[in-house]
Amino acid sequence: MTAAADLRSREDGLGWVTRAVFGDERIALAVDAPAPAGHTVVARYAVVPSVDRARFLLPLGSSRATAAALLAYNALRPAKVRAVRAALGMAARSGMLARAPFPVLTVAVPAALDPAEVLLAERLAAELGGPRAYAACGVRPPDPNHKPTLQLFDHAGTPRGYAKIGWNEATRALVTAEAAALREVAEVAGVAGHPGTPRLLAETNWAGQAVALVEPLPTGVRGMPVEAEPELAALLAVARRGRTPAPARPLAGSAFLARLTAQAQRAAEKDPATGGRAVAAVADLARRHGEVAVEFGHWHGDWVPWNLGRHAGGLVAWDWEHSGPDVPVGFDLAHDAFQRSLVLRGEPAATAAEQVRRWLDRYGDRLGLDPARRGLVADAYLVEMWLRTWRLADAGAGWNPALHPALLDVVEKRQ
Repeated sequence: MTAAADLRSREDGLGWVTRAVFGDERIALAVDAPAPAGHTVVARYAVVPSVDRARFLLPLGSSRATAAALLAYNALRPAKVRAVRAALGMAARSGMLARAPFPVLTVAVPAALDPAEVLLAERLAAELGGPRAYAACGVRPPDPNHKPTLQLFDHAGTPRGYAKIGWNEATRALVTAEAAALREVAEVAGVAGHPGTPRLLAETNWAGQAVALVEPLPTGVRGMPVEAEPELAALLAVARRGRTPAPARPLAGSAFLARLTAQAQRAAEKDPATGGRAVAAVADLARRHGEVAVEFGHWHGDWVPWNLGRHAGGLVAWDWEHSGPDVPVGFDLAHDAFQRSLVLRGEPAATAAEQVRRWLDRYGDRLGLDPARRGLVADAYLVEMWLRTWRLADAGAGWNPALHPALLDVVEKRQ
């Protein structure tokens, strides 16, 4: 097919996904057309519902794998999405989807070429070992902060792995950070109170992309209600990694404050006006809270109900791409409060910041936080979140309009 007709030349979500998953120019993509002469077909996908409005690339060749791509983890999705996927999944299981008038994407490679040399799904299947894997991919509008993902299933529809693809500087850093976090968390698997966590199955660099292949979630996992109380024991287990509580140390002289200072200074070097405000915010944080001693530990980094679930009576946590060490204990609680307000209820950053204060006042004593420590955690978390926003923007993800400049304004008003 000509370059103009190639799906990879599109500017929409389908183009973005196909460039990430089928980027090698030796791969031939054809929609409702045969593969070029001299090529071997290695995969076929239903493009649902259409090329121009694509939402899914569903693997064909196994009705069970096609159905599983729609039904796996459906209990974690909102009711309306769950209903649509359930209907499509039942159609796929009965074979009706294969006969539906959806466009069919054919993926082919030159006959003499090993597919594992150019196809990411084939490479990941080789990492897993065992039989052939069928890959499914969701399609969403291109976004520099989002990552294409592949779900891998066997012929029977059993989930085998979940791959995230870091394709630009921002997302490569997130994928790499999650892989590192999963390796570290695996060392404390089974520690009392610590949430269950998918294992890292493989990490690879592929055509300039960072790829992490993660163990599937338990098939029976159920989502957490968005109004659920915070999981305080699990937060502490994540912070302490199975160790006894660390001695409290002053904010002044901490590795955490040094990191904030260095990041703010880098922001100022690149954008003196905005970054200068960040430098001033970090300096004010040190002035007001420098002598406050607090316990430092790890955090999940994106602890919210939609990254948590229940299985076999225990808690399961995923999406560890913002995890890191040496933060004040209580950051995950602050993040949970902030994101429920900002994301779930669509409230402005100032309201979300006030929700952080309320949750820390309500639950902080159970994390060992007296009033002075609660003030430190709230203020430090907001600075941390703005610097995360800056890091993503600086890496090419663009500014999050819900957080910039509104969050920096909130930080300055607290000084």
